[in-house]
Amino acid sequence: MSEPLLTDSAPPEGEIPVLHADHELLVVDKPAGLLTVPGKGPDLADCLIARLAEAFPEVLLVHRLDRDTSGVMVFALTHHAQRHLGLQFEKRQTKKTYVARVAGRMEEKAGEVDLPIGVDWPNRPRQMIDPENGRAALTGWKVQRAREEETRVRLYPRTGRSHQLRVHMLSLGHPILGDPLYAPETAADYPRMMLHAEELRLRHPDGGRGMQFRAKPPF
Repeated sequence: MSEPLLTDSAPPEGEIPVLHADHELLVVDKPAGLLTVPGKGPDLADCLIARLAEAFPEVLLVHRLDRDTSGVMVFALTHHAQRHLGLQFEKRQTKKTYVARVAGRMEEKAGEVDLPIGVDWPNRPRQMIDPENGRAALTGWKVQRAREEETRVRLYPRTGRSHQLRVHMLSLGHPILGDPLYAPETAADYPRMMLHAEELRLRHPDGGRGMQFRAKPPF
């Protein structure tokens, strides 16, 4: 299910940066503000996979990033690659690194958040920490730079729950800046949500060679 729009801003224009393309894989740097897949209705038809299909008509979805998150995404160009990559994500064999700017000073240098996440049904699409019915979720984090008003942090999701990084950082009392859903009081002060998928490591579907893809954070 695609994430409902929470603002009236139009999707970003311009070409999608291609980081890698071969006979099985397509890796791109997704811009913030663009849905991964189409939403409901013609006004939400513009999305990343539709734009990619213009140049790569065989493109197939493997995973998603939230609309307001930017960064590295991999797509498959064959059904074999889609199955192979899908299993890597399902079995947690991929390694993902994100960069975020969060509210307040994080005093510790590194740590983990091990808290289950479930749907906040009355407030969908929000998710929440749900010890009773939530699904296991684990996020590692490491501070890059801490100031009084904000901290720059690297995040390492070990699981792939919906809104996991956003909910886990909120649970620490350090929501991601510019997040219209979990830190709406900061949204007007930032041009976008300060969350970027910086690096993705995976095995190539043709032969299993380890590959690493990076996209520099735009903030």
